[in-house]
Amino acid sequence: MQPVDRTISDIVLIVDDVPENLSLLHDALDEAGYTVLVATHGEAALQRARQSLPDVILLDALMPGMDGFEVARRLKADFTTQHIPIVFMTGLTETEHVVAAFAAGGADYVTKPIRPPEVLARIAAHMANARQMKQARSALDAFGQATVAVRAADSKIVWQTPLARGLLNAYFANPETVAPEELLNWITAALRARADGRDAPSLLIAEGNKRLLASFHDQTGDDEWLVVLREENDASAVESLIAAFRLTQREAEVLYWVVQGKTSNDIGEILGNSPRTVNKHLEHVFEKLGVETRTAAANLALSKMRGS
Repeated sequence: MQPVDRTISDIVLIVDDVPENLSLLHDALDEAGYTVLVATHGEAALQRARQSLPDVILLDALMPGMDGFEVARRLKADFTTQHIPIVFMTGLTETEHVVAAFAAGGADYVTKPIRPPEVLARIAAHMANARQMKQARSALDAFGQATVAVRAADSKIVWQTPLARGLLNAYFANPETVAPEELLNWITAALRARADGRDAPSLLIAEGNKRLLASFHDQTGDDEWLVVLREENDASAVESLIAAFRLTQREAEVLYWVVQGKTSNDIGEILGNSPRTVNKHLEHVFEKLGVETRTAAANLALSKMRGS
C-alpha cells in the first residue's frame, strides 16, 4: 500500500490493551500515512487525548480497569475532547453492547478480529468529517464569531468558539456541555418562527442594559444547529450608530432611544433635555440618514445595529 500524502494534523489514537492488536493497527495506519499514537489503558487514553487532540480515536470496548465505554463518556464530557470521533473496537456484537457504544458517544464501531482495510475505510470517512469541522471552527475562530453548535438529539453543546464560551459563561451557569434552557427555548421559538415564515426572534436574554442576542448560522449534516451569539448594550449600540451615520454623541443617543420606541418626552427625561431639544436633534438625524420619519430612521438604525 502506498503512503498517502497527509497533513501532520491527521492523528489517530489507538487505545487497546492487547499488544498484537496495537501492532497490527499501528503498522496499517502508519503505512497509510497517519500519525499514530498509542495508549494501553483508560487513564493513558484520556491523558493522550487531552494533550494531542487526535482527529479520530480507535477505542477498545473491553479493557481492565476503566473500560472503553467509560473512557468515551469522559472524553465526551470534556469540552476539549468532546468533538473527537470515537470508533469502538469490540468482539461483542450483542445489541446491548452496540447500543452502549453509541450511548457513550461512539460515532462508529468495528468488530474483532480487526480487519485493517475496514478500519482504514471507516477512519478515512470520519477523518474527512473531522477535517471539515476543524476547518469550519478555525474559520469562525479567526473571524471572531461567537458561534455554538447544539446537537438536537440530546441538547449537548458539541463545540463552541472561544468568544461564544465567554458569552455563555457570562450569562449562564455551567454551560460547558448541555445547552442552557434559555438557549434551547430560543432555538425552539426560532424554529417555529422559521416554519411559519416569520422572522426568528433575536433576543435570548436581557440583564440590565445588556442583551444577549442569537441568530441561526446554519445546520450541519448531523442535526446540529449553529447559533451565533452577540452581546449588545446601550453604550456599544450608540457607538455603532455614531460610526455608521457620523452622528454626534447626542444625536446617536436620541436615535438609539427612538429605536427602543421611546417618545420625545421619554427621551428628554432619559437624557436630561427638553422634548424640543430632542426633536431638534432628530431633525439633524433625519437629514444625515436621508429619511423623513421616526419609523424610517428606526428601521435603518436597527439594521445597522444588528449588522455591527
